[in-house]
Amino acid sequence: MTQFGIFTVGDVTTDPTTGRTPTEHERIKATVEIALKAEEVGLDVFATGEHHNPPFVPSSPTTLLGYVAARTERLILSTATTLITTNDPVKIAEDFATLQHLADGRVDVMLGRGNTGPVYPWFGKDIRQGIPLAIENYALLHRLWREDVVDWQGRFRTPLQSFTATPRPLDGVPPFVWHGSIRSPEIAEQAAYYGDGFFANNIFWPAEHFQRLIELYRERFAHYGHGTPEQAIVGLGGQVFMRRNSQDAVREFRPYFDNAPVYGHGPSLEEFTEQTPLTVGSPQEVIDRTLTFRESFGDYQRQLFLMDHAGLPLKTVLEQLDLLGEEVVPVLRREFAAGRPAEVPDGPTHAALVAARDATQEPAPTR
Repeated sequence: MTQFGIFTVGDVTTDPTTGRTPTEHERIKATVEIALKAEEVGLDVFATGEHHNPPFVPSSPTTLLGYVAARTERLILSTATTLITTNDPVKIAEDFATLQHLADGRVDVMLGRGNTGPVYPWFGKDIRQGIPLAIENYALLHRLWREDVVDWQGRFRTPLQSFTATPRPLDGVPPFVWHGSIRSPEIAEQAAYYGDGFFANNIFWPAEHFQRLIELYRERFAHYGHGTPEQAIVGLGGQVFMRRNSQDAVREFRPYFDNAPVYGHGPSLEEFTEQTPLTVGSPQEVIDRTLTFRESFGDYQRQLFLMDHAGLPLKTVLEQLDLLGEEVVPVLRREFAAGRPAEVPDGPTHAALVAARDATQEPAPTR
């Protein structure tokens, strides 16, 4: 089964149609409402980015997700980026294990390097070492979650001697890890090496670019003995804005697009929708466009949409989620399931990871 959900970058952006800018308090509270709405309309996943600079608010993802965990029952809670380069792997290990326990296992983590260069010196790191930091820090994080006592020495942090990260992962099974990337084959290789998931943001670049990264990941996943290329765990991002009438959607979204902090004042809305997966139109147009992703990337496990950015008011975002949950995702679930080969794995859950671990454990010796 493909999992469907939303992710947020947590930007605090002036609404170009009213000139009003929400406060940080309003934006944080709105993010919670959006997460609760995601569960209400039947989505599977809510994910938040991590940023440490204005105009963004999600500097503490596990705090936000812990609060959302207490208000939800079914939603998988994830990050859309956890900065593996500038966060201490020990702190990541302990924070997300704690969150696992609080959420009864409904937790993933997506590791990435982020897209804000100054964050490196803010946390005492060198951006020129971005890839080596990502590789070394995850090698340590991977061990901290799987070994009760760790002795370790590397280039970028002080050594560890007989160290135990606490609490231990829930049921002895760490959160599922996605490695997120928009441009780096080294990260696709890293995901494949460990048999983890690979998340292609699939927002700012044409599909051909992400096809190459995902094909590399699938090939190397098989090379390292984790299964066939088709059994690799792939996630995709996407962006949509919907109204029942496509002309209304374009007319309403255009001022937000034109002034968005990430792509405003650049290519036109029409150029951007043609060259990237951004879809602005009716629910049926979103369905049709999303179904083409499988043609480009093969069967995949998770689809996340960005829907709350660029200054869109909370009321509008909640309306978008109603359309997504009621009209779009049910059709996508049905269409994605049709013809899906039996050997293609479902989207990851804690229960499935525990079952897979138990199935591979040696039975206890009998006397």
